[in-house]
Amino acid sequence: MTTSNVRVRFAPSPTGPLHMGGVRTALYNYLFARAHGGKFLLRIEDTDQTRYVEGAEDYVREALTWCGIEIDEGVVAGGEFGPYRQSERNAFYREAVELLLVSGHAYLAFDTPEELDALRKQAELDKNVFQYDASSRGGLKNSMSLSEEEVEALIENETPYIVRFKTPDIAEDITFTDEIRGNVTISSAVVDDKVLVKADGLPTYHLANVVDDYGMEISHVIRGEEWLPSAPLHIMLYRAFGWDAPKFAHLSLILKPTGNGKLSKRDGDAGGFPVFPIEWKDPKTGNMASGYREHGYEPEAFLNMLLMLGWNPGDDREMFTLEEAAKVFSLDKVVKSSARFSPDKARWFNEQYLRQKPMAELVPALIEIAGLQGITLDERDAGVVLKLMLERVTFLHEILEAKWLFGAPKHEDFDEKMVRKKWKPETAGYMSDLKTMLASTTLFKADEIESRFKSHLEEKDLSFGQVLLPFRLALTGAGGGPSMFEFAEFLGLETTLERLDFGTSMIEKMKEEQ
Repeated sequence: MTTSNVRVRFAPSPTGPLHMGGVRTALYNYLFARAHGGKFLLRIEDTDQTRYVEGAEDYVREALTWCGIEIDEGVVAGGEFGPYRQSERNAFYREAVELLLVSGHAYLAFDTPEELDALRKQAELDKNVFQYDASSRGGLKNSMSLSEEEVEALIENETPYIVRFKTPDIAEDITFTDEIRGNVTISSAVVDDKVLVKADGLPTYHLANVVDDYGMEISHVIRGEEWLPSAPLHIMLYRAFGWDAPKFAHLSLILKPTGNGKLSKRDGDAGGFPVFPIEWKDPKTGNMASGYREHGYEPEAFLNMLLMLGWNPGDDREMFTLEEAAKVFSLDKVVKSSARFSPDKARWFNEQYLRQKPMAELVPALIEIAGLQGITLDERDAGVVLKLMLERVTFLHEILEAKWLFGAPKHEDFDEKMVRKKWKPETAGYMSDLKTMLASTTLFKADEIESRFKSHLEEKDLSFGQVLLPFRLALTGAGGGPSMFEFAEFLGLETTLERLDFGTSMIEKMKEEQ
């Protein structure tokens, strides 16, 4: 394959927020283009104006920008094959429809929605399925069944009409090679005479999609498997125009974490995880839908997670940057079966990327997040806090949940269950002895504190469990956390002793209350 003829597109409809499945489609298109030195286009398919949602188009671009998916051609990026918004391409569609009407591959249909609904209901009563096709069009109100004079009269009277594609009179097998699924054969008999132009004069997805893909010289159509049933129609349209069809690749579904069915916003609401890349506010209702960005995910982790939901590199490797993925990405490694989404795996990816990030990026990010919560951190303290906590969190903002890092715990912060279980009548005495030992430590560094601590336990014939966990409880109120010796160094001798006194006093009061 030459590098000059690979052109792929991501073509969302601006009808709401971009689902993570849509981001995966964009990602696979982008990686395929980069792998072959081709172009990645963003086309906005807004022919259905009844479903248009204000702000949705901007949302798509912002989401892709956050993900790091660069657009080579599009509404904002520009390009020689524009316009890239379908509502601005009507001249192309009118010309294409005229070609189909003249060649006899399309016709005018004057049936009203009410008449068609009545036919569908009657078919249901007869336990049949009504389909507008070669078997039924002859008895309906269209330019295939009416005389030329009748058609002209209807048009002169401004009778509303639509344009339908004329499927073959005799059913035939439509066969094509799917780049993921191999040879696919679907009978034209299951394809009805689809609407190409609506009564308002706007094209449907099917016509606009084919005309634009041809006009923009798209070489590969990589899209979700929900469009697989439409592939025969699109191939017949290409054939009717006398155009070469692009190669097709249909991606499998992303399934919900448990049970059957594809992943939806309802699953995210129920499971407490996002299904959109970035936050979305519905302009009509004002309802908010959370995004991966707002949950604290690194964009690289989000993309890596999506990459592995349906693609297998052929080995055990799971971690790929965009650049690394582009070097090895191919459609023959995209799996045919649906991929099950795992919130736990998504969090795992974020942990990996968070821990790999250089301190030069993490320190200012933590300072900024802390500032939003009214916590002032300088670079030195932010660096120490990161070293203490980075291996213990999934998201950067979780560090700030450990309030004891930035101030002594309050009464309500102490883990009552742990206090009840681990704080014995003699523990306060252990803490008093420990304070005396710590006060005499000349070099208050983690290694020295740990060495003195161990010697102190040997001298007093005590175990780690008798002293270390109560020491942690007194200083933090919690039963878990980073190395207490490193944390004590971070606090400094004076603050450590103050917290030890305060924490011991608080816990003793709690024990009395229990």
